Order: sequence, then C-alpha cells, then structure tokens
Amino acid sequence: MGSFSIWHWLIVLLIVVMVFGTKKLKNIGSDLGGAVKGFKDGMKEGGTSSDDGAAAAPAGQVTNAAAAEKTTIDVEARQKS
Repeated sequence: MGSFSIWHWLIVLLIVVMVFGTKKLKNIGSDLGGAVKGFKDGMKEGGTSSDDGAAAAPAGQVTNAAAAEKTTIDVEARQKS
C-alpha cells in the first residue's frame, strides 16, 4: 500500500509533462543543476579559505582586501514625469 508500482510513476510523469510541457521541465532541470553546481563550488571555496589560517574579521567589519575588490558604480537618478 505504501509503495507505488512503475505504472503509477509513469502516469504521474505523463501528467507532469502534460501540465508543464517539456521545455519548461528542461529549464527547471537546468536551473536546478546550475544551483547544485554553484552550491558545491561554494562549499569547496569555503573549505579552502578556512584552511588558510587567516584571522576572520569581526562581524560588521570589511577587510582591506574585500574593500579593494568591490567597485562603485555612479548613476544618475531621474524622476518620472
């Protein structure tokens, strides 16, 4: 009663494809894959930076290296008429 047979899963898959369409499902799969890859890369970078032995800055403070990497973009705001 708790498990479904292969036919149940095929019917569910058919209904999902009919509702969302193959293009939408492909886009969702690509987005999900990119998010997982980005998460894995972030976890790898996080592990290597903590092994450097550098002292972490207290919360709310920006280190000189982090401040040098950021750039400022000046823009001019216009009012809608």
